[in-house]
Amino acid sequence: MCCEYCYITLEHQHIMMDNETCMYLQLKEPEIIGSGIIIPKQHRETVFDLTEEEWLDTLALLQEVKTVLDAEYQPDGYNVGWNTGSVGGQHIFHAHLHVIPRFADEPFAGKGIRHWFKSQDNIRPVTP
Repeated sequence: MCCEYCYITLEHQHIMMDNETCMYLQLKEPEIIGSGIIIPKQHRETVFDLTEEEWLDTLALLQEVKTVLDAEYQPDGYNVGWNTGSVGGQHIFHAHLHVIPRFADEPFAGKGIRHWFKSQDNIRPVTP
């Protein structure tokens, strides 16, 4: 298996901070200012595979990340979430928690993660 989160070699992300079982990778892409992911250091395919210690370390790291992002970027809000399984939008099958600072001057400000799910374009076909 060649999981890019098990072997961090991504040029567009860097390890910003870590703790015993998890790390925070921040994107270097300027159009997604401050965004990153929290991942377990051990390979876990989905959020449902995390150990109790990884859950607690994820929470601790999330709180540390927010403190740093608040100080550095002063976001107006956040989107925080997991994509699980290919239908759920997961493209890299190593559990990762998205941490996305949001700003009032963005074109999609105020559109939370549920916005697209509630769209008329996302209504499932009716089956008998």
